Amino acid sequence: MPTAVISDIHGNAEALKRVLDDIKKSGIQRIINLGDVVGYGPDPLEVVDLVREHCEWTLMGNHDFGVLYEPTNFNPVAESSAFWTRRQFDNEQNHDLRAARYDFLGRLRVRVVETLPESGIPVLAVHASPRRPINEYIFPDDAADAPDKLESIFERVERVALVGHTHVPGVFTDEPDFYPPDELGDSRSYFFTPDEKVVINVGSVGQPRDSDPRASYAVLHPDRVEFRRVEYDIKITANKIKSIPDLHDWLGDRLFEGR
Repeated sequence: MPTAVISDIHGNAEALKRVLDDIKKSGIQRIINLGDVVGYGPDPLEVVDLVREHCEWTLMGNHDFGVLYEPTNFNPVAESSAFWTRRQFDNEQNHDLRAARYDFLGRLRVRVVETLPESGIPVLAVHASPRRPINEYIFPDDAADAPDKLESIFERVERVALVGHTHVPGVFTDEPDFYPPDELGDSRSYFFTPDEKVVINVGSVGQPRDSDPRASYAVLHPDRVEFRRVEYDIKITANKIKSIPDLHDWLGDRLFEGR
């Protein structure tokens, strides 16, 4: 049974709804979420409710942590967004709904380990990095510029790891190397081999940063990972952001460029 893997929605309901539609049309019934449900985007409450409804489980991202606790080491734009997002949770008039949303954030796990059906491949899922699950970035350039960093990360991976956080989709191998989806052929799929470890970044639903503004997610099969992109009406989200004084206009502008 394939599993849709989403990440980094960042309060972008328009993008999430289009991705959920695409998943449903594909006949995929299981969805997991690698975190950063909120932060930056204008629809945190709607997104949390959609994730609660559709995802089998969700991990803790650094922005989820920042809203629930404190936005430590955030830049001013991200910090302002975190405090605004928290106010949206606090301002909910329905006590039960407010409590349920906070309970959802409070129960988010840091890591999950599963086994792929049929192939039996162990899969580690974290938001950021197997070494620092909430806030370590693994950049594509690390394959060439930081091989020691990747070696340390792969020491914590048995076969396959799933991450988000950088908003850049692709596959890291323990050679080390990095393969963006565009280099994987028409199928945009990477096939697993017994003698190789991989770290898969599924990209971002709500704020892609690989110069492709379409929402990004991945489908995990027993023998491979498949990358998918989905168009959505960016203007709807950008206009919402620009109507909220506490969210910087740049957060809307960047969506059009995928950066």
